Amino acid sequence: MKYSFMSFSCPELDISEILSLAKRFGYDGIEPRAGSGHKHGIELDADSNARQEIRQQASDAGVALACIATSCKYADPETLDEQIVQTRLCIDLAADVGSPRLRVFGGMLPEGVTREQAAGQIVHALRSVADHAADRGVIVCMETHDDWCNPADVAGIMKQVDSPAIAVNWDIMHPIRRGGATMEEAYQTLKPWVRHVHFHDGIDDGDNVRLTPIGEGIIDHLRAVQLLQADGYDGFLSGEWINWADACEVYLPRELATMKGYEK
Repeated sequence: MKYSFMSFSCPELDISEILSLAKRFGYDGIEPRAGSGHKHGIELDADSNARQEIRQQASDAGVALACIATSCKYADPETLDEQIVQTRLCIDLAADVGSPRLRVFGGMLPEGVTREQAAGQIVHALRSVADHAADRGVIVCMETHDDWCNPADVAGIMKQVDSPAIAVNWDIMHPIRRGGATMEEAYQTLKPWVRHVHFHDGIDDGDNVRLTPIGEGIIDHLRAVQLLQADGYDGFLSGEWINWADACEVYLPRELATMKGYEK
């Protein structure tokens, strides 16, 4: 299994510092979040020289840019066209820095827009960028998130898009907390399209989740690892820890050790 972590763990570090951190703790990759003010420099306004330099730094460090996480989303008809344009630009960014995956969202359902209408817009958007993604060697991964936590809804979109350049980022928490699925149900439904995985644990705290060390929350990470291992999953499992009170120097090695322990 290959592991990465999102730049939310260390938003104040530049790309060389994040790569060094990953290497020191034994991670195989990192997942930079674009458009959130993080200091890694992997942004749409990075010029070609900066992109090439980042690509070389990752190669020299032996740490993969596992995925570029974006906030592109398609459920709102008022922003659909601009989000498609944005996604194409993000595909180019990912390709230029050497990342084979791009994370996108379905998006929250706006008032007055039905799920069926929003699903149609998402299908249209993903079809619109599929050929460009394939040409650039990037897989666009829609996350099980926001109003698209039900695995069946996401699987229905994947079936309609029907492109190897469009896949799923399986966040293992959201289908359980908000999608009404078990770990097995979520995985079996999404299995044909899972190309990237997010992991994190927590306890429900009202409408939100309070992060906890893996094994102390509500998510059965051992079962997720077993399911992925059984099918020979060769993508990344990427830790997503946002605004955790614990210092990343503490939890990054600890969470990785727990996940690797589950592999055994």
